[in-house]
Order: sequence, then C-alpha cells, then structure tokens
Amino acid sequence: MSAHLTGTITNHIGFITLDRAKALNALSLDMIRALTALLREWQANDDVFAVVIRSSSQRAFCAGGDIRFFYDVGTAGPAGGSALLEDFFTEEYALNHLIHHYSKPYIALMDGIVMGGGMGISQGSAHSQLRIVTDKTAMAMPEVHIGLFPDVGGGYFLSRLPGELGVWLGLTGQTIAAADALYAGLADVFVPSSVLPELLSMLETEPMATGKQITEKIRRFAAPYLSEADPGNSMLARQRAEIDRHFAHDSVAAIVDSLASDSSDFADKSLNAMRRGSPLLLCVTLEQLRRGATLSVADCLRMERVMIRRSFEGTEVLEGIRARVIEKDNAPRWSPADLSEVRPEQVSGYFIDVWPDYAHPLRDLA
Repeated sequence: MSAHLTGTITNHIGFITLDRAKALNALSLDMIRALTALLREWQANDDVFAVVIRSSSQRAFCAGGDIRFFYDVGTAGPAGGSALLEDFFTEEYALNHLIHHYSKPYIALMDGIVMGGGMGISQGSAHSQLRIVTDKTAMAMPEVHIGLFPDVGGGYFLSRLPGELGVWLGLTGQTIAAADALYAGLADVFVPSSVLPELLSMLETEPMATGKQITEKIRRFAAPYLSEADPGNSMLARQRAEIDRHFAHDSVAAIVDSLASDSSDFADKSLNAMRRGSPLLLCVTLEQLRRGATLSVADCLRMERVMIRRSFEGTEVLEGIRARVIEKDNAPRWSPADLSEVRPEQVSGYFIDVWPDYAHPLRDLA
C-alpha cells in the first residue's frame, strides 16, 4: 500500500483509489509500486473478476507523473538521487505494459484532469478495457510544453488514433473534453460525473458472475447518457479535415508552414499552442509518433525509455519544468530557441540506444 493509493476487493471487483488530491494525483514512485503490486496480486486472484481505478477527488483522475520530483532529482546531480529517477521511469513503463496486457477487465473512471502519466494508467489494457469519461474530463498529453515528449506509451496509442489526431494532440498539447475523447478513440463510454456514485453503488452491490458481465452492466448503465457527449458533434470531429491536412506532413516546419497559411481560428490556436513547446521536442515528438506507428507496445516503451534517458542528459525538460511549474515565469529558454535551428542529429540523438539489448531495463517486456 501507499499513503496515496488504496485497494479493496468488493463484490468480486478490485477497487483502486488514487488519493493524492493536493498534487492532482501526480504519480510518485511509491504509488507506481503500490499500483503494480495490487494489479499483480489481483491478476492471480480468481475471486477478482475486474479492476476499477478511480480518484478520491472530482478535480483530477491523475495529472501525470510527479514533475517536481523530476526537477529536484534532475537538478541535484548524481548524488541527489538520480537512481530513483531511473527507477521511476523503468517501473512506470513496466506498469503501463502490465496494464496493456492485463488479463481481466480494467476499468478507468477518468473524471477530472487526465494528463501524461494519467493517460498511461488509463489507455493501456487490450483485454476488455473500459475507459469512462465524464463532463468534467479534461484530457491532454502536454509534454512538449515542458520540454518532454508524450511518453507512457504515447508513441503507441497516439500514433494509432484516426488520421492525424494523435499528431495534433502530441504537438499542440491541447486539452480535449469527453466527446473529443470518444471521437478519437481515447474513451469508450460517457457518464455524467454526478451519477458516478450511483454507478459505483451498482458495481458494489449487484451480483456479478464474470468480468464480462461487469463491463456489460457498465455499458448498459452509460447508454442513456451518450447523447450528452455526442462524438459526432465534437470539436475534433468538426476540425478533422483541417487536422488531417495540416498534420500529415513529415516535418514540424512543414506543419507550421501549413498552419500559418490557414487563416482559421483553429489553425491559429493550434499554431500558438505549438509555439509554447520546445522546438527540439516538437521535432522529437513527431519522429517518435512516426516510429511508434509500426512498433509493438513493448518496443514503444523500450524506445521511450531510451528517449527519457536522453531527455535528462539534456536541458530542455528541466528548463521547461522550471518555467512552467517551479518558477512559473512561463518564459522557458529553449535550446535551440527556434525551429529553424534544430539540427537532424539533435533529433536522432534521442533515439540512439543507451544500453545493449541484453541490458535494457525493459528487456523482459513481451
């Protein structure tokens, strides 16, 4: 157990509650270890038919990893706990892999803010996954704004979204709502936040015989509310043609030029969002998503583990966290400062192997 995470079994369902409200449930290494231990234990427990992960707060499901911890450790040098930083990402990515291949229904109640690491613990499962969004859902992968890239398997799940939606999400870091998430394929059902207590009461009390029955009951419960978050009328649906046209290019410079030639409000907003990000990491992110489209989950996570190591060898991520989170001056000193100054070798450097295959920290992922 963790001070910020609890787990209970009720009515054949394992309920995990993230409880670090003051930090918007930002994941700590302790929370990652506790979550991994629970999921492994329950996967082997025949009395557990499914897992539900939720937050104790309506404000956020999970806003990501503990980036203040990243900054403190990253600026302290080798004696300041850099081994813990290595452990954090190795164990977080292994957790993402565990969730993706979980053998029982894994149900994420994505009420409130869902960003970064929160996406990693909600987008993974390939087996009877159910991702529930609400009218309070605010979903994003905004890593480029802090000089990072969309990790936690982002190279896998973003690159598999329809058209160029994943590239738009990764390069702009924009926040989307429930209908957008449903349209993009980042959510499965919608339930108003106000009726979540009723849903949870149903899960805790109605007889359950199998994991499949649990997910079917949730879908029936949610069915009457779908019209309240119509994916066909979402912002992404309305802007889909523009997104596919502008973000299909094979370089960030070409995407920027395409957006700049468009006088629409959407193109202008997308361009301004990209200008908040690190020019270098915009290019790295596009390369990550193009590569990730042909890789397995395990290989994407191994690639991102290399990329995260290279990120902390450089200065962009620490400068981004300083400007956006620590000092909050919102004036990061990116290097290079302009997209035109980004060299191909700087981008490719993020993908150069750190370890031989036999020594990679995630070598055992199947």
